[in-house]
Amino acid sequence: MSDGIRVAAVDDVDPGEALVLDTELTATAEPISLFRDDDGTYYALDDTCSHEDASLAEGWVEAGEVECPLHATRFCLADGEPMCLPATKPVRTHRVEVRGDEVYLFPGVPRAS
Repeated sequence: MSDGIRVAAVDDVDPGEALVLDTELTATAEPISLFRDDDGTYYALDDTCSHEDASLAEGWVEAGEVECPLHATRFCLADGEPMCLPATKPVRTHRVEVRGDEVYLFPGVPRAS
């Protein structure tokens, strides 16, 4: 898996949106979501909010953060850290690489800072 897994074409996710990746594709126990920030940068986080069972992909993506749709905690897309309460635990990040028109995911490999 050192080459990553092709998970999407760059146009599959619009800026400010997210795509939940199938666990069969990522070979992970929990869903991972691919986010595209409003500036076009791609990020991947565990999809489930660390505060309560909610899909972060259903939240709002803007200015490097995703807001949980359930209780409005905002998480930093770059490092998964909660930016406000009620969540206090980060969500796991995953490395993403864009190669030409394709997006590759490295599940379990943290995003480089």
